[in-house]
Amino acid sequence: MKLGDSMFYDKMTINGMTVPNRLVRSATWEGLASAEGFVTPALEKAMLDLVDGGVGLIITGHMFVAEQGRASERQLAICSDEYINGLRSMVKRVHEKGGVIVAQLAHAGGHAAQGMTGMPAVGPSPFVRRDGELCQEMTEEDIDGMVYAFEQAASRAVAAGFDGVQIHAAHGYGLSQFLSPHVNKRTDMYGGSFENRIRPLVRVYEGIRRAVGDHYPVTMKINCEDYVDGGLQLEDSVSIIKGLSLLGLDAVEISGGLLTSGPATSSVRVGRFDTPAKEAWYREAAKAVREHTKIPVMLVGGLRSFSVGEGLLAEGLIDFVSMSRPLLREPALLYRWAAGDLRKAECISCNKCFTVLIKNEGYFCPVAQQQADDKKSSS
Repeated sequence: MKLGDSMFYDKMTINGMTVPNRLVRSATWEGLASAEGFVTPALEKAMLDLVDGGVGLIITGHMFVAEQGRASERQLAICSDEYINGLRSMVKRVHEKGGVIVAQLAHAGGHAAQGMTGMPAVGPSPFVRRDGELCQEMTEEDIDGMVYAFEQAASRAVAAGFDGVQIHAAHGYGLSQFLSPHVNKRTDMYGGSFENRIRPLVRVYEGIRRAVGDHYPVTMKINCEDYVDGGLQLEDSVSIIKGLSLLGLDAVEISGGLLTSGPATSSVRVGRFDTPAKEAWYREAAKAVREHTKIPVMLVGGLRSFSVGEGLLAEGLIDFVSMSRPLLREPALLYRWAAGDLRKAECISCNKCFTVLIKNEGYFCPVAQQQADDKKSSS
């Protein structure tokens, strides 16, 4: 099958936002913002490369909504009005090329980079961070502040011209921490029961909806499961998605795992996913979500093949194929498939792209770079 005959090329509209095809660039950390979190030419180019490559919907890297919720160096910011002009310029250029771009809004919670912010990392309950330190427990006033920060960030996204927003409630960041009974040990109105644990997320959604109105796309990325003992389970995740869809949530992206997950359950697993069975890690979760809600479903996690993505779309389990690492390696993957070259994505899921990011060497695939250098040397 050629891509032109495939569901990959079907348009879809999400609350007034028309997406020209079914390929989504899932949010990641590009490490291309300035030290303060402003848009840079390099970050803008990365977004434009995705548009030029034919990606239907770009979801930005996680943008911190509050300085205390910042996760990493050179992370994009949307925590104050001073960032709007740079974001507006980037969005304008994306639109000029015919692209569609959504702002992912995030708060790192207990995993915030307290060494950078100069403020303590705060989460629903104290827990041991990846650096071995304990985060502090949020007060009710802290939670109010986080909710307000999301609401204000959504207003800035509208002012900057973004086509929609995505609430980041996955991978063990702030809102994900509240949802997970593995992390959330509170005994007040924000912990314990399912209804209490989802309260911050519901408040964030309602605040954002008040800020942007009914006719603006609000989406969410959420774990189907945390894959740890006592973590968020699929049944609860489906209930959250169903409940928010009844409140007006426009679409959901399904992922899984925590920042602290091992290699078998990480959202960025390492390995060659060389058979269809090894792809689409959260396929069964997407099926469960589809059975309980009609909102558009984006699925990320291990998708590498045209045939697998096409099959999931044709089966009606999902509405969008979402990728991150493969589109770093090949921003024009969709065009390659459209030309009839249906080989799977060239990304080998080695995570060496994170190695160069952590070293602040840039946002690129070092494997592809090495191959290009070798070819150049031998010519």
